[in-house]
Amino acid sequence: MFDTMTFTKIAASLCGALLILLLGKWAAEELYHSGGHGEQSYVIDTGADETAEVVEEVPFETILASADIGNGAKVFRKCSACHKAEEGANGTGPYLYGVVGRDVDSASGYGSYSGSLEAVVDVWTAEALNGFLENPKKYAPGTSMGFNGLPKVQDRADVIAYLDSLDG
Repeated sequence: MFDTMTFTKIAASLCGALLILLLGKWAAEELYHSGGHGEQSYVIDTGADETAEVVEEVPFETILASADIGNGAKVFRKCSACHKAEEGANGTGPYLYGVVGRDVDSASGYGSYSGSLEAVVDVWTAEALNGFLENPKKYAPGTSMGFNGLPKVQDRADVIAYLDSLDG
Protein backbone atom coordinates (compact mmCIF):
# COMPACT_ATOMS: atom_id res chain seq x y z
CA MET A 1 0.00 0.00 0.00
CA PHE A 2 2.70 2.51 0.98
CA ASP A 3 5.68 2.14 -1.21
CA THR A 4 8.78 4.29 -1.38
CA MET A 5 7.45 6.42 -4.23
CA THR A 6 4.25 7.39 -2.36
CA PHE A 7 6.20 8.31 0.74
CA THR A 8 8.61 10.41 -1.35
CA LYS A 9 5.73 12.27 -3.03
CA ILE A 10 4.11 13.10 0.35
CA ALA A 11 7.41 14.32 1.82
CA ALA A 12 8.16 16.40 -1.28
CA SER A 13 4.72 18.03 -1.22
CA LEU A 14 5.14 18.98 2.46
CA CYS A 15 8.61 20.40 1.80
CA GLY A 16 7.29 22.30 -1.23
CA ALA A 17 4.41 23.78 0.77
CA LEU A 18 6.83 24.86 3.51
CA LEU A 19 9.13 26.42 0.91
CA ILE A 20 6.23 28.36 -0.66
CA LEU A 21 5.13 29.55 2.80
CA LEU A 22 8.63 30.78 3.68
CA LEU A 23 9.10 32.50 0.31
CA GLY A 24 5.69 34.18 0.67
CA LYS A 25 6.61 35.42 4.14
CA TRP A 26 9.91 36.79 2.86
CA ALA A 27 8.20 38.56 -0.06
CA ALA A 28 5.60 40.10 2.25
CA GLU A 29 8.29 41.36 4.63
CA GLU A 30 10.10 43.01 1.72
CA LEU A 31 6.93 44.64 0.44
CA TYR A 32 5.52 46.01 3.70
CA HIS A 33 8.64 46.74 5.74
CA SER A 34 10.86 49.04 3.74
CA GLY A 35 13.30 49.64 6.58
CA GLY A 36 11.74 52.74 8.07
CA HIS A 37 14.91 54.78 7.78
CA GLY A 38 13.63 57.31 5.28
CA GLU A 39 11.47 60.38 5.67
CA GLN A 40 7.70 59.96 5.81
CA SER A 41 6.06 60.57 2.48
CA TYR A 42 2.88 62.07 3.98
CA VAL A 43 2.53 63.70 7.37
CA ILE A 44 -0.88 64.26 8.96
CA ASP A 45 -1.04 67.46 10.98
CA THR A 46 -2.60 66.67 14.35
CA GLY A 47 -1.83 69.99 15.98
CA ALA A 48 0.45 68.36 18.54
CA ASP A 49 3.19 70.87 17.80
CA GLU A 50 1.05 73.72 19.10
CA THR A 51 1.71 74.75 22.66
CA ALA A 52 -0.85 73.49 25.13
CA GLU A 53 -3.16 75.98 26.71
CA VAL A 54 -2.12 77.01 30.18
CA VAL A 55 -4.68 75.83 32.71
CA GLU A 56 -5.34 78.56 35.20
CA GLU A 57 -5.17 77.17 38.72
CA VAL A 58 -8.12 78.08 40.91
CA PRO A 59 -7.19 79.14 44.45
CA PHE A 60 -8.09 76.62 47.14
CA GLU A 61 -10.21 79.19 48.99
CA THR A 62 -12.52 79.42 45.96
CA ILE A 63 -12.87 75.64 45.77
CA LEU A 64 -13.47 75.45 49.52
CA ALA A 65 -16.20 78.10 49.30
CA SER A 66 -18.12 75.91 46.85
CA ALA A 67 -17.50 72.65 48.74
CA ASP A 68 -20.33 70.14 49.23
CA ILE A 69 -20.64 69.03 52.87
CA GLY A 70 -22.79 66.02 51.87
CA ASN A 71 -20.13 64.77 49.48
CA GLY A 72 -17.53 65.44 52.18
CA ALA A 73 -19.42 63.09 54.51
CA LYS A 74 -19.29 60.40 51.81
CA VAL A 75 -15.57 60.90 51.18
CA PHE A 76 -14.94 60.92 54.96
CA ARG A 77 -15.93 57.23 55.01
CA LYS A 78 -12.41 56.51 53.75
CA CYS A 79 -11.06 58.28 56.83
CA SER A 80 -13.52 56.72 59.26
CA ALA A 81 -11.60 53.44 59.28
CA CYS A 82 -9.02 55.11 61.55
CA HIS A 83 -10.57 58.43 62.65
CA LYS A 84 -13.79 59.25 64.48
CA ALA A 85 -15.80 62.44 64.05
CA GLU A 86 -16.96 62.55 67.70
CA GLU A 87 -15.09 64.64 70.25
CA GLY A 88 -12.75 62.58 72.39
CA ALA A 89 -13.45 59.32 70.51
CA ASN A 90 -9.98 58.36 69.31
CA GLY A 91 -9.53 55.39 67.01
CA THR A 92 -6.34 54.21 65.39
CA GLY A 93 -5.85 57.90 64.64
CA PRO A 94 -6.93 60.95 66.66
CA TYR A 95 -10.53 62.18 66.58
CA LEU A 96 -11.23 64.82 63.93
CA TYR A 97 -14.03 66.73 65.63
CA GLY A 98 -13.01 70.39 65.55
CA VAL A 99 -9.77 69.67 63.72
CA VAL A 100 -9.99 72.79 61.51
CA GLY A 101 -8.29 75.52 63.53
CA ARG A 102 -6.96 73.11 66.17
CA ASP A 103 -3.29 72.91 67.11
CA VAL A 104 -1.39 70.02 65.55
CA ASP A 105 -0.86 66.98 67.81
CA SER A 106 -3.36 68.25 70.38
CA ALA A 107 -6.26 65.77 70.36
CA SER A 108 -6.95 64.97 74.00
CA GLY A 109 -6.42 61.36 74.95
CA TYR A 110 -4.40 60.48 71.88
CA GLY A 111 -0.74 59.89 72.52
CA SER A 112 0.57 58.07 69.44
CA TYR A 113 1.65 61.10 67.43
CA SER A 114 4.74 60.62 65.27
CA GLY A 115 5.99 64.18 65.84
CA SER A 116 6.69 64.82 62.16
CA LEU A 117 3.63 67.04 61.76
CA GLU A 118 4.84 69.62 64.27
CA ALA A 119 7.89 70.24 62.09
CA VAL A 120 5.68 71.16 59.14
CA VAL A 121 2.68 73.07 60.54
CA ASP A 122 1.47 74.45 63.88
CA VAL A 123 -2.29 74.80 63.34
CA TRP A 124 -4.62 72.78 61.12
CA THR A 125 -5.83 75.49 58.76
CA ALA A 126 -7.84 74.58 55.67
CA GLU A 127 -4.73 75.08 53.51
CA ALA A 128 -2.60 72.88 55.78
CA LEU A 129 -5.25 70.14 55.75
CA ASN A 130 -5.45 70.41 51.96
CA GLY A 131 -1.71 69.86 51.61
CA PHE A 132 -1.71 67.02 54.13
CA LEU A 133 -4.72 65.22 52.65
CA GLU A 134 -3.27 65.40 49.14
CA ASN A 135 -0.29 63.22 50.07
CA PRO A 136 0.41 62.75 53.80
CA LYS A 137 3.79 61.02 53.35
CA LYS A 138 5.07 63.79 51.08
CA TYR A 139 3.64 66.65 53.16
CA ALA A 140 5.01 65.36 56.46
CA PRO A 141 7.79 62.82 55.89
CA GLY A 142 7.90 60.33 58.73
CA THR A 143 4.21 60.57 59.60
CA SER A 144 2.63 57.40 60.91
CA MET A 145 -0.50 57.94 58.82
CA GLY A 146 -0.62 55.18 56.22
CA PHE A 147 -3.26 56.79 53.98
CA ASN A 148 -2.23 57.49 50.37
CA GLY A 149 -4.18 60.73 50.18
CA LEU A 150 -7.02 62.24 48.18
CA PRO A 151 -5.81 63.21 44.69
CA LYS A 152 -8.88 65.28 43.73
CA VAL A 153 -8.85 68.82 45.09
CA GLN A 154 -12.67 68.91 45.18
CA ASP A 155 -12.78 65.80 47.41
CA ARG A 156 -10.26 67.39 49.78
CA ALA A 157 -12.28 70.60 49.91
CA ASP A 158 -15.49 68.66 50.57
CA VAL A 159 -13.91 66.69 53.44
CA ILE A 160 -12.44 69.85 55.00
CA ALA A 161 -15.84 71.61 54.75
CA TYR A 162 -17.48 68.56 56.36
CA LEU A 163 -14.96 68.48 59.21
CA ASP A 164 -15.34 72.24 59.71
CA SER A 165 -19.13 71.89 59.91
CA LEU A 166 -19.00 69.28 62.69
CA ASP A 167 -18.23 71.70 65.50
CA GLY A 168 -20.64 74.38 64.32
